[in-house]
Amino acid sequence: MSQNLQITYEGAVARITLTQPEIRNAFSDEVIVEITAAFMEVGRRAEVRAVVLAAQGPAFCAGANLNWMRRMADYTRDENVGDAGKLAEMLRVIYECPKPTIARVQGDVYAGGMGLVAACDMAVAVDTAGFCLSEVKLGLIPATISPYVIRAMGARAAHRYFLTAERFGAAEALRIGFVHEVVGADQLDAKLDELLKALTTASPNAVRVCKKLVIDVAEREINAGLIAATVQGIAEIRASDEGKEGVQSFLHKRKPNWL
Repeated sequence: MSQNLQITYEGAVARITLTQPEIRNAFSDEVIVEITAAFMEVGRRAEVRAVVLAAQGPAFCAGANLNWMRRMADYTRDENVGDAGKLAEMLRVIYECPKPTIARVQGDVYAGGMGLVAACDMAVAVDTAGFCLSEVKLGLIPATISPYVIRAMGARAAHRYFLTAERFGAAEALRIGFVHEVVGADQLDAKLDELLKALTTASPNAVRVCKKLVIDVAEREINAGLIAATVQGIAEIRASDEGKEGVQSFLHKRKPNWL
């Protein structure tokens, strides 16, 4: 088992847990490769209906770890391009995972850790969690994580928090839409279970296709091409086996066969 993370399965739910609380779950190039592989693995498993990204200890993720940062300080531009490419690929794999993903935010989230949360479909946070995009304080920018973080919090909030590197609390993260729910620590898993129940009782195929729908439609101009794509999308899902079963079970007041 890796010292950096663990994967567990319980019924239809896969959990990927960061297991380096002693360094606040800060990641390195090695951990990035492991997280990428973990999401690819759970995404391939037919029995998995939802994925939880969690962490041990008081912090969810503090971004890049110090040893990795020390190595990066001596990288050439080409080495930095290759290094950043691995981080970008990890975020893409999380964002495009065919299974719905939930970040279980039990503690503080900084810098690159913000990208992990933003790349998940949903995020539930404890009310004591703090959030920070701290890159400009180091003379850097949150470039690689920006496509996901800006989608999560919106451009207006990004203008403020990218530029000021202010730390903000869970209530503000909720207000700007970066997280979906904020609860006390004793209610975190109960809220998570609510979302997991909703995800695992819906049509597996519809959830998968619906996630891709959001990715395909978000931020796009509403034009003839997009409208035609949405028409094709609903036509295909209506004609699918699960689509027909879902409608028939509703009309006949019975449970669908995926339950």
